[in-house]
Formats: sequence, C-alpha cells, structure tokens
Amino acid sequence: MAKATFQRNQRVWVESVGAWAVIEKVVPTWARGFDEPVRVTYDVGLGREFHGHELKPEDQVAEVSSDGERWRLLRAKNKWQQPADCAHHPFPGTYPVVVTDPNDWGGWRTPGAEYDRDPHRIERQARLIANAPKLQALARQLIELVAEEPDNAPPAVLEMARQAAAIERFINDVPAAPERPESEETAAA
Repeated sequence: MAKATFQRNQRVWVESVGAWAVIEKVVPTWARGFDEPVRVTYDVGLGREFHGHELKPEDQVAEVSSDGERWRLLRAKNKWQQPADCAHHPFPGTYPVVVTDPNDWGGWRTPGAEYDRDPHRIERQARLIANAPKLQALARQLIELVAEEPDNAPPAVLEMARQAAAIERFINDVPAAPERPESEETAAA
C-alpha cells in the first residue's frame, strides 16, 4: 500500500529536473480489492507525474546558516477551513509555520483569523522569518568585509555596515531584569 508523502500546493524540489515546483495534484492509483492506493504519484506541472522518491520537501533542501540555525517554512493543514472555503489563499487548506527547532517544534505561527484577513502578507512574513538567520549571516559578512579595509570601502557601504552592526547589537543585547525595590525583596524572604 502507498501513502501520500506530499500534499497539494506543497513546494518541492524536483531532483531529476533540478527545479522547484508546487504539487498541483496528488494522483493515487487504485486496484480492485485494496482499501488503499497501490501507488501515489504527483503532478507538479512539468509534463509528467513524479514519484515521491523524485521529490524533496522544502524543509529538507533548506540551507543552514553560518551559526548552524536551520529555520524552515512548513505548511500545516488548516483544521477550521476547507480548501473550498479559502480559495483566495495562496495555498488553500494550509497555512505557513516557521519551525526554528531541529525537531520541528517551536517557531512562529499566526492565528487563523489573521491569516484569513491578509494571507499574502502572512506568507511574506513567514518567508522573511524563515530566512532571518541567512540575512543575519549576510549582515555579519558585510560588517567583517568593511572591518578588514574600512578606508577602501565606499561611503554607502560603510553606512550599511554601521547600520548592520547596530542591528546586530540590538539582536544580541539581552535586557537586564528590572531591579526590585528592597521592600519587595525583604517581603519575599
């Protein structure tokens, strides 16, 4: 028996073609006497149907940033709306989830009502958040490049490096816990 590995509207890497594609249709092949399909192929709009072993999900192709972070964008099934009820969404029946943990836990999700209000904005935010570690690594490279030879860098590049360093400091700055007055400390003891 075969089970579907991918779902409709999921973005996949087609290994044999060397290109990204979106699954347009899941095609099960049924045989008489079986309760489940005997084979599942996927139509990705490239002229033929592909088997599951020829495709890789987006999260397995994701690059790792310089500090080892591998945030990835996954699609979760929308439990509260049927795909027909949300045909105006970019990927009907699913919503984006940015996973920041190697075990597919934690990360970023959006409330269903907010996603329904402006799905294209939320999709963009999800892609931005998923690529934040790569953007941070790029900013670090710019800072290091300018630090090596600051006299040879154009003024515009110096300004970009200064702004990138300020953003980097803001990201890495851990705020101190607020100090409690002495009267609270003695009351707690």
